[in-house]
Amino acid sequence: MSKKFYITTAIDYANGSPHLGHAYEKVLTDIVARFRRMMGDDVKFVTGLDEHGQKVQMSAQKEGVPPIEICDRLAGEFQSLCQQLEISNDDYIRTTEDRHKKVVQDILQKLYDKGEIYKADYNGYYSVRQEQFVTEKEKVDGEWPEIYGDVVEVTESNYFFKLAQYQDWLVDYIKSNTDVIYPRFRSADVLQFLKEPLNDLCISRPKKRLEWGVELPFDSEYVTYVWFDALTNYITAAGYGSDDFDKHWPVDYHVIGKDILVPPHAVYWPIMLKALDLPMPKHYLVHGWWLSSGAKMSKSTGDVVNPLDLIEQFGADAFRYFVTREMNVGQDSDFSLDLFMSRYNSDLANDLGNLVSRLLNMGGRYTEGKVPAAVLEEAPEQDLKKLWSEVSGELIPLYEDFQFHKALDRIFSFLSGINRYAEIRAPWKLAKSEDPADRQALETSLATMAEGLRLAVVLLTPVMPAVSDKVRALIGAKELDTVEGELEWGNRLDGAELGEKTILFPRPEKK
Repeated sequence: MSKKFYITTAIDYANGSPHLGHAYEKVLTDIVARFRRMMGDDVKFVTGLDEHGQKVQMSAQKEGVPPIEICDRLAGEFQSLCQQLEISNDDYIRTTEDRHKKVVQDILQKLYDKGEIYKADYNGYYSVRQEQFVTEKEKVDGEWPEIYGDVVEVTESNYFFKLAQYQDWLVDYIKSNTDVIYPRFRSADVLQFLKEPLNDLCISRPKKRLEWGVELPFDSEYVTYVWFDALTNYITAAGYGSDDFDKHWPVDYHVIGKDILVPPHAVYWPIMLKALDLPMPKHYLVHGWWLSSGAKMSKSTGDVVNPLDLIEQFGADAFRYFVTREMNVGQDSDFSLDLFMSRYNSDLANDLGNLVSRLLNMGGRYTEGKVPAAVLEEAPEQDLKKLWSEVSGELIPLYEDFQFHKALDRIFSFLSGINRYAEIRAPWKLAKSEDPADRQALETSLATMAEGLRLAVVLLTPVMPAVSDKVRALIGAKELDTVEGELEWGNRLDGAELGEKTILFPRPEKK
């Protein structure tokens, strides 16, 4: 019986169009999901859109349209991004859907009935940008940090969730479960945050100030706090309240950016689940930021990359390859168009694209468009098989440890090895000879190149699904289902039909 595997991205916020950070998180999560399917798991992969909150309401007021109109437009943009990036999500959740609002109201009522939510007056500071209350301790050198934007003083009655009473439990939980957060050093960020006493969490906003939200089931004058609404999507999508819930929950991985680990995902969310008597998430996979010249890309500075531009010009798989090869999961990484073009030309167009093109061209000219049988196993073949044996043994452990950049490095080192092998055998020279021994070497070289390509794209598939499928089709390999048996060198391509010469990665036109 296949193992259930549930993975989520953070849901994007409906206050702007997709950018590089959104695209990367989806690609990262998709790679994990595709790999787990190849390993035989029954995967549920969820992404979506967080649509409530003050920023959405303010944007709608500014445009003079209903908030749902903005949300519908942005939902279309984000879903289009998923399609263009070949993201294989099984569900797309929008927090304005009835299925989600029902779950939010259900858990609010449960917590209220349990005495976990109470009403009190609040007098303090509020960050409109972050849609949260802040305290003086958040100031740096007497000033509010830029991430908070405008901070205003407010006095109002609100409902509060008893967050503080769970602080000691959460500290013990994080210390006792050191593998919950990947990379592990991020646990220190959570524990550092928890050194300061927690305040109870304000989980309501009066409708006189904010109407665009999920109404509290026990007080129709209020809507709930956007994070209390947004985090709940993970159990909504898992089927909370239905027979399916226990099949999926707890989640195997929440994939999130490091900026939303603390406090929402590592403080609010586990405490919410604890108060509801629900199991904790098994893991968080926390990725870093994309930087430009060492500084975080930010909409506020105008320093963002539109992934759709790159996808349109170079294809989804080239984009997926670049962001995966350059980002060590958990660390920050620099983005530049020069670096992108270097990877595109060197790795993709030269190492992979030219190899495929040469094989198809020579197969068409010398072996009637079919993969011949390998009849020799001399030093060049032995050396290449030895290289594959070394590389293939590393790939699955690297994938399981989220070291995708290293796995790609190993795969492309093997592709370079196939190219070196081709140079050593030089089948284009062997084809000019009438010596039967040279004919055997020619056929062996093309068969060996084809089998090497078949092997190389097996675990390239989670990163570059369309290109990998195309390579398999061009060399006459069968469609890939699971990884089982696919990493073993063999002769399964003997007699397979080769496709027409194809340029996988066209050189961009100079402008």
